[in-house]
Amino acid sequence: MAENTDQLTAKLFNQFPPERPYATNEKQQAHLLEQYKLYVEMADRVSARRQTANSYFLSINTALVGFVGYITSKESGDYYWLLPVAGMALSYLWYRLIRSYRDLNTAKFKVIHEIEKALPLSPYDAEWESIGRGEQPKAYKPFTHIETGVPWVFIFLHVFVFVRTAPWCSICSWF
Repeated sequence: MAENTDQLTAKLFNQFPPERPYATNEKQQAHLLEQYKLYVEMADRVSARRQTANSYFLSINTALVGFVGYITSKESGDYYWLLPVAGMALSYLWYRLIRSYRDLNTAKFKVIHEIEKALPLSPYDAEWESIGRGEQPKAYKPFTHIETGVPWVFIFLHVFVFVRTAPWCSICSWF
């Protein structure tokens, strides 16, 4: 872990050669603070995009399940099984997207914690410490642990609908 932190620090902080020194330490600190504020804002935007993606997939899946329920109550069709297959694929992609956002946020907060080492205050690192760095479930349950369960609920729901609508399915009579 320390090696990763050292590599991150080396990548994050540029070392200025003697022929191009920073004008003043005060100016360097001001630039560092501005870059920190911008980076924290970017991390917040990633979280907002993640929430938008979750809303999109939740809406699509809910509409798909509702549509399947509606059309199967009206008439029978040989190709209704395609809708739950599409739903399973969408739900799995949703799950992968959540994991991707989780990994991106983890990386962003590692960078934020590293930048905070060069600043007078480390609010994000202190907050993370106060909740046990995510290792105490009673103090903090990471949102991703809860969030990744939702696509799996839809996957199982789509599997159930698939089993009920597939005309060649031999276990359909069990449901």
